[in-house]
Amino acid sequence: MPELQLLRPDHAPALLAFERENRAYFAASVPDRGDDYFRDFEERHSALLAEQAAGYCYFHVLVDPEGEILGRLNLVDVADGAAELGYRIAKRAAGRGLATRAVQELCQRAEGEYGLTPLRAETTLDNPASQAVLTRTGFGVVGETELDGRPGLSYLRRLDSHGSDATNAPNPRR
Repeated sequence: MPELQLLRPDHAPALLAFERENRAYFAASVPDRGDDYFRDFEERHSALLAEQAAGYCYFHVLVDPEGEILGRLNLVDVADGAAELGYRIAKRAAGRGLATRAVQELCQRAEGEYGLTPLRAETTLDNPASQAVLTRTGFGVVGETELDGRPGLSYLRRLDSHGSDATNAPNPRR
């Protein structure tokens, strides 16, 4: 069973391999990271770890028993007890429920370990798999957005011991 781990310096080689292997797959549903991301990966990885150490973000990787990264899940823009959730699951691992389980676990950590209550997320309209993951994990649609020029939806999940109060939010697409 894959394990959700807080990002560490030693994850760098496996994370870079994950991003390279899945670049085209990810670009079909989320904005591409660009060539600079790959060229400057070591610097970027160090910067992310510094942001995490300062408490601005919490970066996670989903690691299989052999040490291969199957996904990454991030809580970014941490401020005032809130954060934005983002995640990517490898093409070869998609469709197995890993994203749903990992997002649910990260929501539990966000509340219990990081003291966060609301989490926000966004996804494009042409990414029904991500929409399904967010819905299954207690996020509710709270508005429309645009991501890299593509129409999308904004989601919210309020974390507390009783679950989400955003699941009954009106869907603006209806």
